[in-house]
Amino acid sequence: MCGPVIDHPDLPSPASLTSLGWLDFFEEQREPDEADLVPVRIATVHRSRLTGLSEAGSVELTLPAHTNTADFAVGDWVLAHPRTRMLHRRLSRRTVLERRPEGSRTLQPVAANVDTLFIVTSCNADFNQARLERYLALANQGGANPVILLTKADMAADVDVYRRQAAALQRGLDVVTVHPRLPVAARTLAPWCGVGRTVALVGSSGVGKSTLVNTLAGPGQALAQETGGIREHDAKGRHTTTARSLHAIAGGGWVIDTPGMRTLHVSDAGDGIATLFSEITELAPSCRFRDCTHAHEPGCAVQAAVADGRLDSERLIRWRKLLDENRDNTPAPAGPRGRRNVGR
Repeated sequence: MCGPVIDHPDLPSPASLTSLGWLDFFEEQREPDEADLVPVRIATVHRSRLTGLSEAGSVELTLPAHTNTADFAVGDWVLAHPRTRMLHRRLSRRTVLERRPEGSRTLQPVAANVDTLFIVTSCNADFNQARLERYLALANQGGANPVILLTKADMAADVDVYRRQAAALQRGLDVVTVHPRLPVAARTLAPWCGVGRTVALVGSSGVGKSTLVNTLAGPGQALAQETGGIREHDAKGRHTTTARSLHAIAGGGWVIDTPGMRTLHVSDAGDGIATLFSEITELAPSCRFRDCTHAHEPGCAVQAAVADGRLDSERLIRWRKLLDENRDNTPAPAGPRGRRNVGR
C-alpha cells in the first residue's frame, strides 16, 4: 500500500499485523472474496478523511462517496484496496467505547478495540466518585478493562484516601498512582501494555492524559501531544487534546488519547451499570418483591444491607441516579411502522 501521510510519523513502518493489534477475531470476519484486501487500523478520524496504519506504514484512505467518518473510531479495523487505498468496509469491533452527545439520538464512538481503559483523575478537586462511575459504566458496557490512574499524588495530604475511595467504586478494580512526566510511569503501566495491546485514556482536562501519552510513547516520537497546566483554584485544566489519535507505545502496543470530557451523559449502559454496582444487583433477587425499587418496600434486601452497614447509602443514591439518567438518555426503540415502543 502506498501513499504515506504525516499525521503520525512516529508510527513504525513496516509493522506486523499482530503488533498493530490484529487478532483471529478480525481475520475470521474476512469473506473469501476479500482475501486480497489490506487490513488497516484507523489512526485518526477527521471530518472528511481517515488515516490509518497497515503493515506498509501510515496511509490516508480513499473514501467512497457519502462516507460518514463519524461512523468510524480511532482503533477500528477496516479493509482497503492495496493499490487505490479505497475503503471497502469496517470490521466488527471487539470492544467499543461510546457516548451520546447531549441532544443526539445516536451514540458517538470514542475509541474501538481497546483492551484497557485508563480513567485518569487527580488527587484534588477533580476527584469525583460520581464522574468516575460514569467512566466505569462506559468501560464495562463497551467491554474494556477499566483501571483508575491517580495523578498529582505528591500534592495530596493523604493519597490513600483517594485510593480507597476509588477502589470502592467497583469490585476488583485496579487503582494505580502514576506520575505522568516521569519515565517510571511507563514501567508502572507495563502490565496493561505490550505488543498488540491497546489502551485508551479518558478523564477531565488538566489531569495529565496528554503528558502520560507522551511518556508512554517515549522521547523518540516525532509528533508529541500538546500539554497544558491546571488552574489550582478549581483544579480544572484547559483542553489541549482536540481530537482522538493513536500513538505507538515505546515498549510495544498502542495508546489512544481523547479530549477531556467534563460532562459525560450515561446512555445505553444498563449492563455496564449492573457490573459497576454488582453488590446491589446481586442483592436485588433476594427482595420480597420482584419489582422492588429498593426505596421503601418491605422485605427489601438492599435496604437491609444499608441498615446493617454492608452497603453505603450514598452508593445506593448514586446507583439510582445513574439508572434514572441512563433511562432518560436512552431513546426508546422504534416499533412497527416507525412507532416508538413505549411498553417497556
